[in-house]
Amino acid sequence: MGALVAVAGASAVTVALLGAGIAARGTGELHIPAPGTTTVLRAAVFTALALHLGELAGARLTGTGPTPRSWALWTALGGAAAAAGQIVLLAEVSDLDLTATYGTRDGGLLLAMANGFALAAGCVALRRPGWATGPLALVIGAEAMRAHPEPYTPEWGTALTVVHLTAASLWVGGLLYALRTTRLRGGAAREVLVRYARLAGWLYVALAATGTCSTLRRLPADVVFSTAYGRVLIAKLALVAVASALALAARRRLRRGGDATRPARAEVAALAGVVLVSAVLTVVPDPHWLSLRSALLR
Repeated sequence: MGALVAVAGASAVTVALLGAGIAARGTGELHIPAPGTTTVLRAAVFTALALHLGELAGARLTGTGPTPRSWALWTALGGAAAAAGQIVLLAEVSDLDLTATYGTRDGGLLLAMANGFALAAGCVALRRPGWATGPLALVIGAEAMRAHPEPYTPEWGTALTVVHLTAASLWVGGLLYALRTTRLRGGAAREVLVRYARLAGWLYVALAATGTCSTLRRLPADVVFSTAYGRVLIAKLALVAVASALALAARRRLRRGGDATRPARAEVAALAGVVLVSAVLTVVPDPHWLSLRSALLR
């Protein structure tokens, strides 16, 4: 088991640090400054969102009974640090001081994200964890605007990303919180997973709909295999397919009255891979310029 964890950890580090560069190899796309560091920081933001939102939702879904120790304060602080780290990195690669960086579009949105996480941490520290929903909504909105600066109908892209990121965070974080709760409740564990499965079905529909719409808007069909974005997206879809199959296996066991914890744990592992690859996807270049260049050269 230890060897498996070590291999998984090494693979995650490799994907985070080298994934964007490997995906862009041979595409002729522009170089992205510090892609590895940016991927790590963005993966940290996505993880913080998933764990915090998943805990908020899970606390409502699991009902009465023993609950796992809260991770909300540390995830919020980690998210704030990751967003602040992106500001420092942006200042470094842009050769700007921090004050000037705050004045840029990306710098201002990253500052809003860092402040949102900090406010969420404050809500937890004040023992008002439910109040963190508002600051986390600010984080999601700022991330949606920052990650998809589209010159064509940006409001639709932002709206799709808000729904997609929220649903993905609840799927990943909610499942992990449900599994942590099952370890404490013994015989009552099955009911926790049943309640989560009811929510997960709707989350999956939202993810599929928004993901499909975003892909059709962002990825021209003629550059699916010749751009870093297309290649990373294919890897993400493969991992989502694995997670979906595991989710179906877990649900099938629940319907038969069996133990669904094993496939659910494997599903969490697959979803962790999805989060990491999603971070890479937000770092690689927008594929539209390559499609336009190919059209002009014909």
